[in-house]
Amino acid sequence: MKLLIDADALPKAIKPIIYRAVNKRKLKTIVVSNKKIFFDKSPFIEYIVVSEGIDKADDEIVKRTEKNDLIITADIPLADRCVKKGAVALGHRGEIYDENSIQNFLSIRNLMAEIRESGEITKGPKPFSKKNIQNFANSFSKLLDKLI
Repeated sequence: MKLLIDADALPKAIKPIIYRAVNKRKLKTIVVSNKKIFFDKSPFIEYIVVSEGIDKADDEIVKRTEKNDLIITADIPLADRCVKKGAVALGHRGEIYDENSIQNFLSIRNLMAEIRESGEITKGPKPFSKKNIQNFANSFSKLLDKLI
């Protein structure tokens, strides 16, 4: 099992949680982004910077994803692609995307996209909160215990 991180939009507040878990569990981790991302150095973390372009980072993550891997991303279509390969994905706010839940998340995401495309003005996501950080930490710990 390895951890893959879609790092371009990774909230700063959850980086220490990830870093501690990676080093404590000696977890092979791949951080993928379109630009250099600051993340503490660790012998367990590999950094990959892909060329800029739509879905370049996503494609790299999917290419490296294997069954039972854990993907950290807020990108639901990316999560869907990884779940189809047997992985589990975790959203920044603690949402678990797996074979039981991904279709529901994808349907909601697509519905909201259709509403926005029709000209309807929708509210964006709420600001990232301490509760979101706690939800992420709890879900992350639960998934690591399950997958390792």
